[in-house]
Amino acid sequence: MTRKVVMAILILVTAFLQCSVFQIFQVASIKPNLLLIVTVSFALMRGRRGGLLTGFFCGLVLDLFFPGQIGLHAFLYMWIGYLCGYSFRIFYDDDIKTPVLLVAVSDLVYGFALYLLTFLMRGRIHFFYYLGRIIIPETLYTIVMTILFYRLLFSLNRSLEKTDKRRIDSFV
Repeated sequence: MTRKVVMAILILVTAFLQCSVFQIFQVASIKPNLLLIVTVSFALMRGRRGGLLTGFFCGLVLDLFFPGQIGLHAFLYMWIGYLCGYSFRIFYDDDIKTPVLLVAVSDLVYGFALYLLTFLMRGRIHFFYYLGRIIIPETLYTIVMTILFYRLLFSLNRSLEKTDKRRIDSFV
């Protein structure tokens, strides 16, 4: 129960930061994708199921903040979390390169999928403009934020695991 409450608070606070506070810290109208960092990080630390659930709820919260196609972000984040969760067994916790690489690839895939599903479907085919002005700068900004926030998320997950372990040990 504690893990669920903490994760819900983390997702809501991250969504709030992404949608309001980081509006101030935009660079060339680009802000980092903090919810994607949370999704990929917990997929790496908790596996496919954890990534899928975290991604779904992160995307759902983002869908609620930006009305339009309800479920689009939830669907994309869910798949990104699930696919990144495959790296759970081969991932070393102390190594920052794997999360940074997976966040970069995930943000590129997310940007490309969002372009396909929102802009290309409406007949806007300026892909290289979108790639150079939105996808790549957002990916770079998200990478920088991953380097800053990943250790915090890792520590949070470690403390949640200790709490879960203590609860199981006290039960047995």
